[in-house]
Amino acid sequence: MWNSDRQQQNGVITSTNTGTTQNTNNGNGSKSGSQQNPPKQLGMTSAISLAGPRPEDVQKTEELRKALEPYKVFETEEELNHRMEILAKLNTLVKQWVKDVSIAKNMPEAAASKLGGKIYTFGSYRLGVHHKGADIDALCVAPRNIERSDYFTSFFELMKKQPEVTECRAVEEAFVPVIKMNFDGIEIDLLFARLSLKEIPDDFDLRDDNLLKNLDPRSVRSLNGCRVTDEILSLVPNIENFRLALRSIKLWAKKHGIYSNSLGYFGGVTWAMLVARTCQLYPNATAATLVHKFFLVFSRWKWPHPVLLKHPDNVNLRFPVWDPRVNASDRYHLMPIITPAYPQQNSTFNVSESTKKVILMEFNRGMTTTDEIMLGRASWDRLFEAPSFFYRYRHFIVLLVNSQTADDHLEWCGLVESKIRLLIGNLERNQHISLAHVNPKCFEHKKGNSNNNNNNSSCSQNSSGNEEDKTGGGASQQTSTVTSSPFCSMWFIGLEFERTENLNVDLTESIQNFTEHVIQHGVNIKMLKEGMSIEARHVKRKQLSQYLDADFLKKERKSMESHNNFNNQIMANRKRLSTEMQKDGSNGSTNVKRSRVSESNEENSNASSDAGGATTPTTPTSTQQTPPTFSNANSSKQATPVEDHSDNSNSGGGGGSANGNSTPSSNTAAASAQPATEVACS
Repeated sequence: MWNSDRQQQNGVITSTNTGTTQNTNNGNGSKSGSQQNPPKQLGMTSAISLAGPRPEDVQKTEELRKALEPYKVFETEEELNHRMEILAKLNTLVKQWVKDVSIAKNMPEAAASKLGGKIYTFGSYRLGVHHKGADIDALCVAPRNIERSDYFTSFFELMKKQPEVTECRAVEEAFVPVIKMNFDGIEIDLLFARLSLKEIPDDFDLRDDNLLKNLDPRSVRSLNGCRVTDEILSLVPNIENFRLALRSIKLWAKKHGIYSNSLGYFGGVTWAMLVARTCQLYPNATAATLVHKFFLVFSRWKWPHPVLLKHPDNVNLRFPVWDPRVNASDRYHLMPIITPAYPQQNSTFNVSESTKKVILMEFNRGMTTTDEIMLGRASWDRLFEAPSFFYRYRHFIVLLVNSQTADDHLEWCGLVESKIRLLIGNLERNQHISLAHVNPKCFEHKKGNSNNNNNNSSCSQNSSGNEEDKTGGGASQQTSTVTSSPFCSMWFIGLEFERTENLNVDLTESIQNFTEHVIQHGVNIKMLKEGMSIEARHVKRKQLSQYLDADFLKKERKSMESHNNFNNQIMANRKRLSTEMQKDGSNGSTNVKRSRVSESNEENSNASSDAGGATTPTTPTSTQQTPPTFSNANSSKQATPVEDHSDNSNSGGGGGSANGNSTPSSNTAAASAQPATEVACS
């Protein structure tokens, strides 16, 4: 599985716009340098298609670009220049800091002036796909005479003194230590790496594997972001097409609630690698075609076959790498997507059975939608319409995270969010639960705001990085009964149960294990303070109006209806086309344009050894024969069935309604004596 077959050189891409921009990085698809340097094969295999763009592909790409503009995924030239000025100031501060610290350590000023020091960027900004207001991921690289302790003392103090810097805080004990700050209106996460070099020149390249020799693991992890980003850019044939396609896929993933590495979905670097692999398989395709092929390739991928952008380098510096032949734990990864830079790691190790099902469902939904778009039966706006989450399921677990102050709440929510995937794992181990779907959006309720729609929440941006309307996820006027804490955040988990008659489900142990673990971890890292608590409640769909704004639920219902209408339209078109194809008989070859785009002979041939097969993932559905019964472990009474007669719905939320007048069960509230909450209902 790790050693995929490597293609011979006769599979090298030789067409225009390929194999050249990875050397020039001009990203314009020109043939500069192609006469002097023979193009090289990109990726583990040869391309599926070298076909160039057709006029209709160029038109679809222009339509895609226009469709993205309302979502503020592009920055103006002025905003880009502002970011560059900030990074230039940071770079100057780093050089001066390295010099001052070296002089303080008795180094001659002339020698200290030559040491250098440099700021590198990575992530979405380095890839060129950041949106308006996005943060910048950066790395401070220092020579060997500068210690990590210097960075978190003298440099941290230096940054706090800068007039442009606000909200400066150090997270020294994190897995990847970081200083977070707001520099002149731009959020910056600044990592640190100390190289075993005497000087850091301005033109220094971090991709050399020998740089990792004798480095501590924290520096290696800090360097990894820059090294992976640079490798991705070097492994795509056309930078501009890659960027536009990646902007589209990232927006789609955020809108569809599958953009969050911490919650078990895919993070930014993972989406970048998947789009890069699509570019390798279709090197001459325009951005619109790449988006379409993206869904084709990965909806049919043979998971857990890994996605790799290049053959792993034979580097042995004793750092752990992803290799299922050696590491037993790597064999259990569900959707491995491997970073291209040494030490290679799986960027999706957080993926669970439930998040895998949700991701595959969205891949298939995306393929169906882009099929319709490429056939001219839908616009690109359809791809970016958020599907309904709250009308997809009948039963939910709501996590309520409470704090007394804004600063405490920010820290406490961050800890809880990083642990939610453990709760998903606990729920998945319950034999009666087939799916536990966590919504990555963090819904905020601040005490005193229940009488209006102004949600001055501590999380104006949800966990996936997708900006939402402030009125969209607000608490309703009834939420004064939800909590007495001044700060409260909520995460929702949709539950799907096995189809079993007279099902009784007790989730008390799963919930208690999770809440006790989170609280104990908070105690261990000395974060837990008075007023911090976490509760878990079972709610039915008709009770959601007590937690969510009525207007937001109306939007969810409209989204469900729009989605159902779109599906019905697709089914009607396919039925009509099937009838016409049968009538045409032997003339069916003339009806290629009317057949599904994604089922063409070119794509059905497995041209690449790792392109995946036609696997049909399980699509989540909330249809069930008998509603489950949630029982309270501490109750001596026999559990009675859940009465849910008004909630007859199927997948996608067809039928049923959110009845805001229903009263929640008295057992749904968490016991105030302990944060570990039992999920129960009568």
